[in-house]
Amino acid sequence: MSNSHDKCLPEEKGVHKRINVYDCRQGSTQDKHTVIDARSLDYKHFLLALRRKFSITSPESCVLTDTDRNNLNSDKFDELRDGGTLLLLDHTNQELPLPTEERINFQPHYDTVTKSGAYEYYDSEGQKSLPYALAELLDNSISATAKNTSVRTIEIRMLLDETHGKPSVVVMDNGCGMTVKQLNNWAVFRLSKFSSKREGYVPPEPTAFSLNSDISYFGVGGKQAVFFIGDTVRMITKAVGSPDVHELVLSEEQFVQKEKNQEEIYSDVIRNRKPCDSSHIYKSEERFLHAMIAEESEKESFTAVVITGVRPQHITSLKEDFEGWTKQLAHTYHYYIHGDIGNMKPSGHHPAIEIQISLQEKLTRCPRVMNLKEVDDDMQALYINAAADKFFFQAEVSGVMVEGIIRYHPFLYDRETYPEDPYSAQAPFDEEDDYNESGTRTQARGNRPIFECFWNGRLIPYTTISEFEWCAFPKGSKVPAECYSRFSGVLFTNDKFQVTMNKLTFIDLEVKLKSKDTIFTCTVNGQTRRRNIQKEFTQWLLHCHEKFDKQVKFLNYTNVITRTDVAVKKLQHPWTTFTAIQWDNRTFIKGQLVKTQRTVPIMHGSVVRFLLYGTYDSDVFATGGHIEIQLEPKELYDQNKIIPISKIDRTATDEAIQMNINNDLARVPNKLKVEWEKCKPWSQNSVFPAGTQLGPLNVQIVNQREESLSRMPSMRQRSVKRLSIMLRLIFHDPKGEEEMASCVCQYAQQWGFWFNAINNLMKLGEYTLFLNTILSENNSSTFGGQMLPSFTLKFRIKEGEAERFRVVDVGDSTVHVGEPFDISLQFNDAYNNPTVPLPNLKPALECRDLQDVEFQRRNPCKKERDLELTYDFLDYSGPPFIIRGVKAFGKIQNHHQYKTFELKVTLPGLKEDSQTLKLNLLPGKPHVLRVMPEDEVITMENGSPIRFSVEVCDVTGNVTAHPNQVVHCQVESFPTAVIDCSSTGAGQIVTETIKLKLTRGESQHLKVTFQIPGQKDTLKVVKEIVVIPSTRLTQIEVWSQNNGNLIFRNNDKIEWPAGGLLDHLYYRLYDEGGREVSPTPEIASTIKVNWTADVCLEDLVRGKLPAIEVPTQVQEGRFYQVSLQDQSMSISFTIDVCPGKPAQLKVKMPQSTVRLGETILGSIKMVLLDEYGNMTKALSPTSENDITVEGEGLVKSALVYTWKESSQCVCVTGVRFQSGYPGSRELCFTYTTFVERVIIKVTTGLPAQLVLLSGPEQPLQVLNEHGINTKFVLQLCDKWRNCSTDQRVVVHIKPSTDLLKVANSVTSQPVDVNGQATFDVNRVSGPKGNYQLMFKGVFNLNPIPGPVVDITVIPDGSRPVGLSVHYDKNVKFPAGGVFSVFTVTVVSEEGIPITTCNPAAITMLLWSGGPSGPEPPATADQLTCSKPPANQKKDCFHFRNKPIPQQVGQYSIQFCLCTSRTTKLFSDQIPVKVVANHPTKLGPDIQPPTPLVFHSKDIANRTLVQNMTLRILDSYGNPAGENMEGTVRVIIKNYEDNSNKVLPQLEGESSCNVRLSEGKAHINMLAIMENSPGEDGASYILLFKPQVPINPTPLAPFQLRFHFYNDAEHQTKMSELSRKKDELSTAIETYRGLLATYSELYNCLTVRFQDAQDKEAIYRSQLKSKNINLSQTVTIKAVDQLLSRKRSEADQIKKMPRRVCSIPNHLEGQQDVLGKVGHLAFVQDEDEARVISWHIRGDMDCVVAKTTAAAKRLYDATGGMQQVLPLDSIYVAPGRSSLPHIRNGHPLFQPLGNPVFARECLIYPQSNINYSMVFRNLLGDTIVMDDLDAATNYRRILVESKIPCPTILTRQGERVSNNGKFGGAQNKAPIISKLQVFGAPLPQSFHTLKEQIELLTKYRLALQNKLEAQEEYEEQMKQTDEMQIKQREMDEKVMELREVEKQLASTSQQPKKRSLQHAGRPPGTEKRHKNV
Repeated sequence: MSNSHDKCLPEEKGVHKRINVYDCRQGSTQDKHTVIDARSLDYKHFLLALRRKFSITSPESCVLTDTDRNNLNSDKFDELRDGGTLLLLDHTNQELPLPTEERINFQPHYDTVTKSGAYEYYDSEGQKSLPYALAELLDNSISATAKNTSVRTIEIRMLLDETHGKPSVVVMDNGCGMTVKQLNNWAVFRLSKFSSKREGYVPPEPTAFSLNSDISYFGVGGKQAVFFIGDTVRMITKAVGSPDVHELVLSEEQFVQKEKNQEEIYSDVIRNRKPCDSSHIYKSEERFLHAMIAEESEKESFTAVVITGVRPQHITSLKEDFEGWTKQLAHTYHYYIHGDIGNMKPSGHHPAIEIQISLQEKLTRCPRVMNLKEVDDDMQALYINAAADKFFFQAEVSGVMVEGIIRYHPFLYDRETYPEDPYSAQAPFDEEDDYNESGTRTQARGNRPIFECFWNGRLIPYTTISEFEWCAFPKGSKVPAECYSRFSGVLFTNDKFQVTMNKLTFIDLEVKLKSKDTIFTCTVNGQTRRRNIQKEFTQWLLHCHEKFDKQVKFLNYTNVITRTDVAVKKLQHPWTTFTAIQWDNRTFIKGQLVKTQRTVPIMHGSVVRFLLYGTYDSDVFATGGHIEIQLEPKELYDQNKIIPISKIDRTATDEAIQMNINNDLARVPNKLKVEWEKCKPWSQNSVFPAGTQLGPLNVQIVNQREESLSRMPSMRQRSVKRLSIMLRLIFHDPKGEEEMASCVCQYAQQWGFWFNAINNLMKLGEYTLFLNTILSENNSSTFGGQMLPSFTLKFRIKEGEAERFRVVDVGDSTVHVGEPFDISLQFNDAYNNPTVPLPNLKPALECRDLQDVEFQRRNPCKKERDLELTYDFLDYSGPPFIIRGVKAFGKIQNHHQYKTFELKVTLPGLKEDSQTLKLNLLPGKPHVLRVMPEDEVITMENGSPIRFSVEVCDVTGNVTAHPNQVVHCQVESFPTAVIDCSSTGAGQIVTETIKLKLTRGESQHLKVTFQIPGQKDTLKVVKEIVVIPSTRLTQIEVWSQNNGNLIFRNNDKIEWPAGGLLDHLYYRLYDEGGREVSPTPEIASTIKVNWTADVCLEDLVRGKLPAIEVPTQVQEGRFYQVSLQDQSMSISFTIDVCPGKPAQLKVKMPQSTVRLGETILGSIKMVLLDEYGNMTKALSPTSENDITVEGEGLVKSALVYTWKESSQCVCVTGVRFQSGYPGSRELCFTYTTFVERVIIKVTTGLPAQLVLLSGPEQPLQVLNEHGINTKFVLQLCDKWRNCSTDQRVVVHIKPSTDLLKVANSVTSQPVDVNGQATFDVNRVSGPKGNYQLMFKGVFNLNPIPGPVVDITVIPDGSRPVGLSVHYDKNVKFPAGGVFSVFTVTVVSEEGIPITTCNPAAITMLLWSGGPSGPEPPATADQLTCSKPPANQKKDCFHFRNKPIPQQVGQYSIQFCLCTSRTTKLFSDQIPVKVVANHPTKLGPDIQPPTPLVFHSKDIANRTLVQNMTLRILDSYGNPAGENMEGTVRVIIKNYEDNSNKVLPQLEGESSCNVRLSEGKAHINMLAIMENSPGEDGASYILLFKPQVPINPTPLAPFQLRFHFYNDAEHQTKMSELSRKKDELSTAIETYRGLLATYSELYNCLTVRFQDAQDKEAIYRSQLKSKNINLSQTVTIKAVDQLLSRKRSEADQIKKMPRRVCSIPNHLEGQQDVLGKVGHLAFVQDEDEARVISWHIRGDMDCVVAKTTAAAKRLYDATGGMQQVLPLDSIYVAPGRSSLPHIRNGHPLFQPLGNPVFARECLIYPQSNINYSMVFRNLLGDTIVMDDLDAATNYRRILVESKIPCPTILTRQGERVSNNGKFGGAQNKAPIISKLQVFGAPLPQSFHTLKEQIELLTKYRLALQNKLEAQEEYEEQMKQTDEMQIKQREMDEKVMELREVEKQLASTSQQPKKRSLQHAGRPPGTEKRHKNV
């Protein structure tokens, strides 16, 4: 028999190759089963033989598959062996019409030999093995269902009723099932999963507690288990997606029979059938299979292991111990069933597992059914349910982690809660155990081991570990020994640790775990703590003991007493008292209400204290004890009772007890009922005016039943206790309280308790009326410890109505006329209390002149001398209350001196309604100007000045003087005259000489304005001046004698032909009155003309002027003037020169350049010129008909000729050139005989449009916040698309909506010299959607249309935009604790979590104080993100176990994501409040000095503590007992616990109690008693022990050491020594702290410097291997220069031209997006890049996504326009295929043309298996060869060899299809410039440079760190000498301290004891008493 691993071909061995073929086609008439001998046939000839055998005419009408429904091809045909089975089907998924069989071989694997010893050496004994045999079958089912997405169902059916057939066990699951090959592998013994890795085995992902379902392992257990349970196994399975069911039957009987018949033992057949087909089941012992097979229709996939012939001993065990073995199975798979936490739901990494077990004993009985999830008493469930706390730890063994849990099971009152193992007997107690003297350590767990061990989540039952060294009981432990027997444990490992094949025992786990190399660490909230695990475990165990172990616990020790009520004298002492107990989960405390049981009568009362026999000084657990209760209500039962604690009724509720007490309390005085006589009742906090009467009052004392009482009810009291009521009225003055009234009222039968009215309520403020019930006999307000009823009324007395007032203030007593001032008033009530005024008061104001009293006396009816007063309103917003805006108006004689008046203020309506005051009045502000003369019109002669008098007056006409009082006089058209009246208030103004030019003797009128600039309130004055003419010369006249006596008037215009002469000119003179004056020689000598200097004086005397020669050029406005100099007068005229006769044609062009297509702006003027070139007026309106214009490209139809009358010319408009090239053009103008030619330059037309020259490819898709790589280049053109270079055009880029933000280097720019504009789009941001980029030009504010580019913005799934923080907002944050878990999610633009963020980039910022704005303060502490567990999703980041600050207060938390070096993303700031932790101790506000006392009469020498405040603190010193009440017991004890020294006595008693209120106790003074006992020179402890009933945990007391001495001299000396000792101790501690800090810093810097040196040396060595040699003294600057040079070289290489992929790839970088296919790879060879890119040209722009969800998202975002390819939908067959001509690693022939797979020509930019999978899917097995000849030859040889040939591409661009077709345009690649091709990779030199740059960057950082560390190290070394000095100083202090301690010791030697019998006596008297 050949071995199964022999790979030789059948023909090579000469063996048979018979193939079984089953014809399963519908309607086939051929034989359904035939055998074809294929020994000498290849694949092709086998198919021919098959077709002949089954008469197949068309190959397409059927398919040929193996039994796993894989289509047959040449490769699979070669793999067929003798006996193989093929199916002939209509289609692949066809249902089988008949069963088929396939012979298999399952020869055992060689591991059967090599590892067979494992079973013998490691098999375990001593326990029932049947449950573990069933577990082997469950292992297979759990592995099979590992990938289920729904519930994982496993069912075990025990069919033990023989009426169904043989006793059977069926194990079924809904897992993935098995194919024929997998079923064959299952049958091979010892074929483990590692031996079959070629089938695609992938190790599972790490999970918590290794619950990876990977427990079907060795290929042994299943076979061993089935034949251990029964004698036959039938495997029935259906794989996922397979339509067939496969069956394999193995039986003990068959093996025996084959051996007898000498047949092949390990060979059998697998039966393939359709589901629910049980026709092959014919044996009666298997008839139960019909019903089971019928269930297959409902199952997509399954596996059923049917074991028949169950052995009798197992049948008995299965029936009788059903609960036992199901419990063992539940124990084995506890964590698969209940999840990784224990008895809870699965954690979510895998679906729930349902393991259902049913046992059918008899058909008539209902089967016993058990779901293992319902088992709640397996050992792991018991351990978990009984645990009070857990301790998590990890063990690292050779890099492999073992997870462990220890659970604590506490002692509860009277029993251990450690679960009992029914399968493990308790070991006998070891009497000789030295560490077990108490006999309690092993009483819980016994000698059972601690740890159970789980392997890949399932129990390995026979391996347990007793303990580890760190969790064993150590000597001297603070934890009681019995606690070490109260914990259980569990260990979780994976398959890195070996187990035996039967999975019952670990091979090497305990040895490795107890190895010295194993590292144990504790784990808290998933975070590993690198601390001493033994210390952490001991602290945890101590915590569990203190928190969870329960007895009757006596709490809050008070003192030790002697009970005289105990009859037995020896039991009277000692009794320790406590204030609380804990009993059976209940706490009874002092003051709590309790009810007795088994007492006569039943009593109710409040707890006074608890008593325990014996001496104790702290909390203690004990049984028994007594309770002292105060009978309730105290008002009725004034006594205490002591009863056993056991007589407390624990079932009584507080409500029931209180109800009984309340029934008795109903008769006790409850409240005071106050009745108000003759007035309304006053309510609380009422307000009344002063003088209001309080009362009278009638008061009743009533109980809860509303019964009136005058005495206490008589219960058990013997005497009658009468009641009275005390009244007290208290006035709460700010200086102190004042008792206004006090009296006690006895009860009277007629009127009860009556109080008369109180009338003295006149003081303003708060009052309180107290009515207290008191006992008449002793005036006590308490009875039975309770306050008697009382009544308190708070009210306030306010001010009454105003009756009088007084003037408080008028500001300055001097006021000005017309200026407002305020009068402040103070109103008072009848008791002179300040109050508010009455509403609607209308003040009346009067003012009299005090300096003219005689005038008033003589003229009483005249009021001229009084002032008129007005005001605005009375301001009630005071006090004080103000009359606002008072103004005074009246006359004042002297503006330099004030005048005194009497002001009377009257307020009608008040009893005292008037007040008077004196008022000084001065003139007011300037208001009006008074100008003299006062006439409105003033006449004067021309040429003289004028004088005015001015006064400045106020509003009433008083002359007033104020600063800046400057009067301006402005005469129209003349300079301003100014006079300063600031000091005098008046003055005179003289103007300049007024000289006007008067014509025709007419007078002129001028306006004069007087005003004060800058004072708008002063009215200005306007007057009129009339100026009359004078006799001086004022006019000259010129006239011409030859031109009809033409008179030239001033500024006349005269026309005269060019070149003519104007002669016979004369002049005349006139004065201002228009009278002619004859010229004299003197006057003639002053005559001047401006056209010549040659003037004849005689002609001038006769009145004649020189002639004028007219210029030859036409001019407008030639100026001529005749002037009389001394009189400053002249006459001027203008001669307009007119043209002569026409001589030539002149054309005037408005511009020399015109744009193509543009009409010349303006008009072209055509004129005729004379001989001098002057334009004539020879043209007429009809001349336009005789004018023509000619020119190249001129649009003549647009010409318009227009006669311009104004300019006497013909204008030509509409000149426009429509064709031709830009350049110079000639225009020819013709008019009759006149011709004129003009040259004009024609340029490009006006800018009319923008054309996009180049830009990115459309459609344009851009990731949000990304840029566009390709620039937009625009060209400016006219409307005929001619390039324009007009740089005045500015081009703008603008998005279509404001939602789209576009970041450019420029948003607008003018075109360049070529008329082009280039735009870079650096970033595009906006919501997802379609937008447009609009380009528009602007020219002279007119828009120029441009292109519009459609753009689609796609959200960037990798860009973070926000941080979402979740945490438990209800949890409190105690100081020093850890924060609850903060979960931070980084949200992308798509609104989904980002999983690619580096956790190191996310920090938690914590600072003290409130929110600080959008960003945290610079002083905030940074906390890093916690490491996520391996099985946790990566869509969020957790901050676990972050320490809470140790100081209470307000803090703020903010989370930050560093997206770059400069960019940070912050979350919202979270305010948190840190509260105090649990109270732990008592401590002082300020640590007091060490007291020194002695027994002196002076209290100062006996004082221990003075003014000290103690507070309840947490472990960090924060006040933590604000709500705690209790006492602080102060006692004195010896400094040494074992000392028996005599204790000093506190003054008053041996101990004292200080009230503890709101968590603090203040001690004014503590002193020892006078002449207190004690030992001279001894030290004692002053112990302050807190006693808080409500706090179950004892608080640490505060201890204060003090020294005691016998005499003052000794004390003074010792005090000085003690003070010096304290000073030295403080100094030494300071030195030690400084030196320790220095030492720690020195060591840290040394290590850091050494590490930095080592790292720098490592990087230098790596650089040397990269051919970069650096010296030892290299500097940072040199490294930067080298880096810069390397980066420059890399940039140059990167910028070198190379082939790039032109396909836009804007979607790259999005979450779960790889990019477009064209960008996923490079191709080095140009020809290969061309042909491969062309071959898959339809896929080059396809976007590859990692998931279907991401692909669907892109599809939706692009509206279905973008083709996408999700990776999770790609299937690529595993393995690496070879070229077709290679078989079994050897070529069949030597091909030409260098064939290679096309996918192997691709170079991937990064190592990513996804890229390879994409191109294997796109290219398949496509081959690339050199040329077409080689390709066709290669294909021909393959076809001849019966080998399929894939598509072949040639490097010349040809393609040969896989069907052999080639040629034509469709099989020829175009040139590369027309294709979108793969880019070329960067050269290797670039990658070398990148490696060098990366290493240099790391080296620079290491070098910088080294230099910084060296600098810090050297700086620290400089302090060495200083530290040595400090060390010497500290040594000196230590020596000095030792000397002081010696002196203290020597001084205090031979102490003298003072016993208690001498206490109170003066020192020195003990000896006398002794002698006596």
